[in-house]
Formats: sequence, structure tokens, C-alpha cells
Amino acid sequence: MASAPGIEQHPDLVELRDKYDRAAARPVVHVLDGLTVLAGLYLAISPWVLGFNGLTSLAVSNLIVGLAYCATAMGFAAAFGRTHGIAWTAPIMGVWVIVSPWVIRGVDASTTTTMINNIVVGAVCVLLGLAAMSVGARRMTARR
Repeated sequence: MASAPGIEQHPDLVELRDKYDRAAARPVVHVLDGLTVLAGLYLAISPWVLGFNGLTSLAVSNLIVGLAYCATAMGFAAAFGRTHGIAWTAPIMGVWVIVSPWVIRGVDASTTTTMINNIVVGAVCVLLGLAAMSVGARRMTARR
């Protein structure tokens, strides 16, 4: 008795992955992927670029979220057909970056540079994450 093929070989799943891979192969998506990786790297190093003096908890948060954001972006760039399902996490990480100065203790109004940095970088991360989510949602022209 022959065994049934695994779910990985299901025609609908294969077609869906191909759709996302074709969408991710467009030049504009390559630029999006590059900007997303750079945003994550900047977020990770921003505490040392701007000098988050005395804000160790926020610096660690930015480092961890920046590296996670960068890793997510590299996953999108390498295999969007397999990673599109976690694209929703990128905007959430951006929202965390925006609110983290107020959530993490030790940040007050005297740390304006820190707050502005996190708001701007977080907003960029949210926008790039929303763009990554929309990559597979656009209709593709019928060129096969």
C-alpha cells in the first residue's frame, strides 16, 4: 500500500507558496527587505549610537527587538513563501518599540532623544512590517 504524500506536497499549499515567492521576487520587495533588515540593525545598535546612559533596560529591549526584527526580515528575504505567516509580528514589534520608553521603568521626560528615537524607529518598523504583510496580499498579474 502506497503512503499518501505529506501536506508539503498538497497542490494548494505548493501553489500558495509559489504565489508568495513570485510576489517576493519583485525588485520593490527586495528594497523593502533590505530596508527592513537595516531598520532592525539600527534599532539593535541605537542605544550605543545615541548613548542611552542609565537606561540599561531600554537598551537591552532595543537590542533584543532589533535583532528579532532583523531575523524576521531575513526570513522574509530568504523564503517569503514559508515565512509570510509570521509577517504580522513585524508591526507588533514596531508598536512595542514606540511604547517601550513609557512601559520600561527608568525613562522620564529628560530622555527626549531616547523617546524620539524609539518613536521614529518604531513607526518605520510598523510601516515596513505592514508593507511586508501586504506583499502576498496584492493581486498578481496572470503571467505564468
